[in-house]
Amino acid sequence: MSATLNAAVATAAAATVDPACAEPLAVLGRDVTVPLVTGGEVTYAALDYAASAPALQRVWDDVAAYAPYYGSVHRGAGYLSQLSTDLFEQSRVTVAEFLDCRPADQVVFTRSTTDSLNLLAAVLPAGCQVFVFETEHHASLLPWVDAQVTYLNAPRTPAEAVATLERALADRDPYGPALVCVTGASNVTGELWPVKELAAAAHAHGARIVLDAAQLAPHHRVSVQELDVDWVAFSGHKLYAPFGSGVLAGRADWLQEAQPYLAGGGASRKVARREDGGVDVEWHTTAARHEAGSPNVIGVYSIASACKALTEAGFENLVAREQHLIAKVRSGLAEVPAVRILSLFGDDAPRVGVISFVVDGWNSSHFAAALSAEYGIGVRDGLFCAHPLVRTLLGSEPQAQGECGAPEAAPGERSLNAIRVSFGAGTPDEHVERFVRAVRELVADGAKWQYRTEEGRCVSAVSLQGARR
Repeated sequence: MSATLNAAVATAAAATVDPACAEPLAVLGRDVTVPLVTGGEVTYAALDYAASAPALQRVWDDVAAYAPYYGSVHRGAGYLSQLSTDLFEQSRVTVAEFLDCRPADQVVFTRSTTDSLNLLAAVLPAGCQVFVFETEHHASLLPWVDAQVTYLNAPRTPAEAVATLERALADRDPYGPALVCVTGASNVTGELWPVKELAAAAHAHGARIVLDAAQLAPHHRVSVQELDVDWVAFSGHKLYAPFGSGVLAGRADWLQEAQPYLAGGGASRKVARREDGGVDVEWHTTAARHEAGSPNVIGVYSIASACKALTEAGFENLVAREQHLIAKVRSGLAEVPAVRILSLFGDDAPRVGVISFVVDGWNSSHFAAALSAEYGIGVRDGLFCAHPLVRTLLGSEPQAQGECGAPEAAPGERSLNAIRVSFGAGTPDEHVERFVRAVRELVADGAKWQYRTEEGRCVSAVSLQGARR
């Protein structure tokens, strides 16, 4: 793990404030109740933060206060348009400060991490070589279709990750452009990757590096300058900011030299007809070059609001409290012999609040359905858009079919899937305590309800509407 992130975890662990006494940040949905198939209702335990985190109350309040003043950005002379433009551009400054960008870096607003990495893939120089570990989320594994891609095998230690990359880079064409793509924290195991060391290896071999911070930015401070990455990408909806916006921030040259990601209004600076009937276009050289169309002002502002809220809360405090929750979950699961936690780097690897596991005798879809229907706990099951990684971690172990819910497997393949629990700044202790208790009870006593397979998913045999009656 990078020295920067390692120091952050160590500092948080040594914090003088008792994390068990710290209050979670206020998020929407914290008081929502859901019906149980066994009768009654319970406060919903949202433990699927790695997919989409609930919106911070602060973000929602900021957006609600702005909404009456919403206007068209960059093109309007009216007061509301000018106000919205100022808000949009100030949000860009806020994000740059949140990421500790270099003065010349550009912050481009996109739809998501996936969109950000596809944008970067679209602007790669001709002949660019891309190096990516098979352990990546599909958002950072798949966009490089027009480049020469080298997929690196899953490492089993951070040091092996660095050594694997160095060997691959040493064998590349030393005269052409190259890019390394790496996650900051795994969306499957939660483990932190040695970003700073990988960046140093990339730069030593004349390559650039992009950091997929989708799972890192909501949990740890991310400094572009300290990690020495060339670009960073993340999504608002994982950073407690809904409304479908993302960020690609970093070096401007490849972005400025490439054709716009999307052609249209906003990206163009000047358009003129030619005598031959065609058009000549002069494109912007600012971030607007890749932000064609009317931008998602509310989504962008929500990201800026979340950046401010997390910064003001203090990542040291947030990390300390999260480590407290991680310890609760991991120690609780360790007491259940049927449970195996998935890991690349081992039990002692620093991690964020993302934990995947399998349960002997259970299909993961069936187990997740029982957690939801009988305990009001929302987790995720499957391969988590990281199929090569999960298959590597589960490759030698067949999945029990259970009563239902085993996803269709290809001919000759076993059905493989896992359960993922994830949490963050808005998670109260009771949610993870209920989760651990539910795991123990399901393993010991089995499900209390009947389940069936419906369109490849395991669902309760009685509808939730029926359960309310």
